[in-house]
Amino acid sequence: MTPDATPLVMPAADPTAVDAAAGALSRGAIVGLPTETVYGLAVLPQPTPLAALIAAKGRSPDKGVALLIDDLDQVARLVELPGAARRLAAACWPGALTLVLRLLPGVALPDEVTGGRPTLGVRLPDHPVPRALARRLGPIAVSSANRSGEADARTAAELLSSVGPSLALVIDDGPVRGGVPSTVVAVAPDGALTILRAGALDLATLERVAG
Repeated sequence: MTPDATPLVMPAADPTAVDAAAGALSRGAIVGLPTETVYGLAVLPQPTPLAALIAAKGRSPDKGVALLIDDLDQVARLVELPGAARRLAAACWPGALTLVLRLLPGVALPDEVTGGRPTLGVRLPDHPVPRALARRLGPIAVSSANRSGEADARTAAELLSSVGPSLALVIDDGPVRGGVPSTVVAVAPDGALTILRAGALDLATLERVAG
């Protein structure tokens, strides 16, 4: 998108919205989309679109960008899954939990995704739009739809006000159901949990589930 351009806005109920979003992502563009927590900015996990996403947010590239997925098989091809992580995924996915897990040997992803670390954040969202895109294109890189340090976007209008000129397309599904970002938790190989970002799920609940 050129500066001050206006992205196309499509309702999530439009049967062609996912097709349009998949096409835009495949061209390297940024797409604004709903999740059950907050609106997100999605790109394919490739260096050029990731750099555009980070620039649109004004965000440090060393933070990394989580991948949204459609099923556990997609996760198992990327990261190690200790027992605690499998229990958390079984209990909390689809839902507002991002798991940070160690990459499998031989898996190489752009530093913009991992933040230069040997770990990856993954989440299976409870919303059909990002899941349909991940089913079609593979895991997609998604960050909250706001400038770094600003409030999260809970409507498409808030998304457009914050980062609209950087986007090719926005899928509008009305106000989000949750409004609280996902909890981000690192799971060590021994099952120890570390909260990296507080969110919709609390540590006590996660530790009980993880065993």
